[in-house]
This record gives sequence, C-alpha cells and structure tokens, in this order.
Amino acid sequence: MDYLIGKRIARDIVNKIGITVVPAQTFLTHEVIKLIVNHKIDPESILFAPDTTGGVDKTLAPPSKLVQQAVTKSKQLFESITVSRKVPLLEFRQEVLPAIQDVSRNPDVFELFEAVKAKDDYTYQHNIGVGVLATLIGRWMNLSEVDISVLSLAATLHDVGKVKLPIEVLNKPGKLTNEEYELVKKHTIYGYELLKNTPGISHAVARVALQHHERDDGRGYPLGLKRDHIDRFSSIVAVADIFHAMSSKRPYHEPLPFYEILSQMSQGKFGELNPTIVSLFVENMMKKLVGKRVRLTDGREGEVVYLNPHRLEMPLIKIEDEFLDLSKEDGVRIQEIITV
Repeated sequence: MDYLIGKRIARDIVNKIGITVVPAQTFLTHEVIKLIVNHKIDPESILFAPDTTGGVDKTLAPPSKLVQQAVTKSKQLFESITVSRKVPLLEFRQEVLPAIQDVSRNPDVFELFEAVKAKDDYTYQHNIGVGVLATLIGRWMNLSEVDISVLSLAATLHDVGKVKLPIEVLNKPGKLTNEEYELVKKHTIYGYELLKNTPGISHAVARVALQHHERDDGRGYPLGLKRDHIDRFSSIVAVADIFHAMSSKRPYHEPLPFYEILSQMSQGKFGELNPTIVSLFVENMMKKLVGKRVRLTDGREGEVVYLNPHRLEMPLIKIEDEFLDLSKEDGVRIQEIITV
C-alpha cells in the first residue's frame, strides 16, 4: 500500500463496528496505513480527495519538532511582552499559530498529546499545548476556519497576564499562600487588559484571557460567572487548560494517569467544566483509542479492541490471547497510551 502515501482521504474511514479509524482530510503516512491494515479495511473502499498525489503534506512533520519550534518562538515573544507590555500580534500569527494549526491536524492524537506534554519549561510549553488542544477541540466541534483561527490565538495567549506576576510566585514548587493565590488569580484581569488594548485583535481573545478560569457553577474566577454567561471559546480553553496541566510534569506534581484525568474532569474535580465540551473531548479521544496499545495501572500492556458505549473510559483490552473488560475489573485502568 506504499503507493498510497501522500494521498488525502475524502471521507472518514470507519471499521466494522462503526468507529472512525481515520478522519477525513488526513494525509496517508506509513503509520496511518498500518492502522488501516490492522483494522482489516479494504483499501479499495477508501475515497481520496482529488489532486493529492504530489507527495506527503508538510503538516506531517513530526509534531514534537513543530511543538518545540513553536515553544522556542513563543518564549521569545512572551519575554518581549514582559519588557514592552505590548503583544506582538503579527509575530504570533505568522510564526507561532501555523505550527499550532499543523500539529492539531496530526491524525494520531495520542502522538500529538505526547508531543505537547510539558516536561520542563512548563510556562511556555503550556501556552503551546493549550493552543494545540483547544484547536483540536474546535475542529471536533466543526467550528469554521475563521473561528478556529481566533480560538487558536486566544488559547495560546490565555495566560499572557502572567507576565505581570513575580517569577518566584509562578515557579514556586510548593503550595501557594492565600496571598500568593489571590495574586495569581489576577493574571486573568491583567491578560484581559493587555489584550483588549492590542490593535487588530478580536475581543474574543481578550475574553478568553479573562474567563478561562470561570466555571459553570459560578465558583470560578475572577467574576464568578455561570454557564450561560461564559464565552464558548473560554469554556473550550478551560478544558484544554486542565487536560494539559494535569498530564504534564510540574514542580509540585507528577503527571496524572490518563484515566484519572478523564475521570476527574468528568466528575468536576477541577471545577464544573462545560459538560458538552468535556463529553465531546472524552468521546473523541476514546474513539481514537481503538487499535492503540496501552499500559495499564497494573503494568500489563495490551491493545484496545472495543469501547463500552456506556463507560467509554473502560474499554475491552486484548492482552496476548486474552481479553480484559476494564468495566468489570476493580482497580485496573489505563495508565498511559504507548506512542512509540
């Protein structure tokens, strides 16, 4: 099937049980073809978009490389904001957002998640990680390309107000004092004020900086808004923000296991997030787990072969010649997805 490399898929490729294996508009790579073969899908049944035989699209560059390039440039730009108190909007649009857009199109979302995890230099990796994840969610919500462009920028700049906070507070390895926490909460207002006065920027970008810590039950900050008063983009960025923060290594905590993040997000442990967006995020991720190898909390490894429609986070796992139904197992969950 190597002759198919570089062709673009016109329609979703689904397996025998109706799960989307490869989404439409994906360019075929060796990894995508391997996934198609594993699901025993006839290549003759695949519909391709026209004029895509000229080679692999540039967006298929390794996501880790694109992410690192974006992080490096983003760090330079954020450091310039610290000094000038001005947002270099054109530079963000020309030198950071294209990489975020490219990474978000990667057909292997778990390779994407691994690429955006912050392992060091958390602040700048977090900005790019949230930008990529929010853009991915926007695509899953079928937002227009115009809206996705605004969302990508807003997500990347959601924490820009932190440039006005003391670095020793931002990087403190232990628990913040009440006074320090109240100071950190002000980054939402600082960011809003900085962005609303930036010429040429959509006000939606400033709203996300202000509202991304608001929660549907009114217990967020800085305004204590409830669901109907929270901007849709802010709700998307809130989900991306939480997932990236909890899956990354930080000075005061190790990354949480995959199942734990999804479970706690769904249960509102990080505050009451928009349930529609959380459900969409969890459902799309779990659908893309079929065919993936995972490591379980008891150390065993296996392949996800079937999703339980009533408990998506507890699928059926094939371990060698046996099957393990996680919905019937006490204490065994998915620790992480194996991407290499």
